[in-house]
Amino acid sequence: MDLELVSQVPLFASLPRGEIEYLAEILRPRIIPEQTLLFLEGHADDHFYILLDGQVEIIKALGTDAERLLGVREAGSFIGEMSLFSRHGQHTASVRARTPLRVLEMSRAEFDALLNRQPALAHVMVQVLSGRLDESENQTIRDLLEKNLQLRQAYDELKAAQAQIIEKERLEAELDVARTIQRSILPRTRPRLPGFDLGVLMEPMRSVGGDFYDFIPLGGNRLGIVVGDVSGHGVPAAIFMALAYSLLHAEAGRAGSPGEALRNLNGHLLGMNDSGMFVTVLYGILNRDTREFKYARAGHELPLLLNAQGEATELRCGSGQMLGLFPGPHLDEQSVILLPGSLLLLYTDGVNEAMDRERRQFGLDGLLAVLRAISPTRSTAQDTCNAVYAAVRAHSSAEPPHDDVLVVAVQAE
Repeated sequence: MDLELVSQVPLFASLPRGEIEYLAEILRPRIIPEQTLLFLEGHADDHFYILLDGQVEIIKALGTDAERLLGVREAGSFIGEMSLFSRHGQHTASVRARTPLRVLEMSRAEFDALLNRQPALAHVMVQVLSGRLDESENQTIRDLLEKNLQLRQAYDELKAAQAQIIEKERLEAELDVARTIQRSILPRTRPRLPGFDLGVLMEPMRSVGGDFYDFIPLGGNRLGIVVGDVSGHGVPAAIFMALAYSLLHAEAGRAGSPGEALRNLNGHLLGMNDSGMFVTVLYGILNRDTREFKYARAGHELPLLLNAQGEATELRCGSGQMLGLFPGPHLDEQSVILLPGSLLLLYTDGVNEAMDRERRQFGLDGLLAVLRAISPTRSTAQDTCNAVYAAVRAHSSAEPPHDDVLVVAVQAE
């Protein structure tokens, strides 16, 4: 063994020349591969190492959930010496090579003999061990502070998550109340009009939505029928929907025609709409005596008519603009006679624009196919609404709804 190499070991630096020469003869050099386990906590060995080159990890509770790295030892350190001071020679921690190592190996007997010859060496080792104890205590304190910080962060995150859950539950409860209020605004029952059967089905995309309908008794065997769709979804659309619904309900009772009612509604909305929202509406008046349905359409979907022969078509149309954006909007004002055996279908764009997984729309063809498969003589108006909704959901399959769905059917008997 090279005398110069042995003399450079900090533990041996104070030894006399003769002792250095002796150690150079008895110490055994070894090369240890990376990740080799040199000592295992709780096990006994009769030797220790002096690290010449490389790094080792000092680990407590190796391989358990409580595993903790106590420190990293560099070249010049002695490793495994604590077992030499223990009665049973057991290691207090495990030691693993972090890098390839070059070490000197010394046995217990050789170490004891060295201490007997050079008792001052014990003082050097105590100083080193005392420094390691201070380092270990400081590391423990740092670990505890870090754990406390992590616990505090976890506690804060838990409180924030709990607050979010409480807020979510509160919002869900408020949305349930809003849904109940919105449902209570709309007609609770379908009116009875001799010679006609009425059906309706509405499913909001969320708890509340922007679609709405209304049945307004106007006297003289006349019934106002409204189908509307507010832009957007959720609570904002529901608030704007309640506004549009209430205003139109009031205007329908005093307007001379559906077109006049919609123009008056537009004037109201323009004066109180800073959000840029709008509404499409189809409002018509059904006259029981003449069987005429006279309507005005403001940017809404075209009504469909199924005649007594089972032929389904869109009604003719003119221009029609949505309400709430422009003064004096163009309206599509038409009328149709509902002969016995015919069926009129009004709906919102959540029906024809419903998409499947390939983003293909249900479309007008899907609606017409449902209507052509229906027999007005064997089905009620509500059956028709249910069939349309079932076909839309079947088309969408597992896809969540992209919009509110509303269907109103008027069946002439």
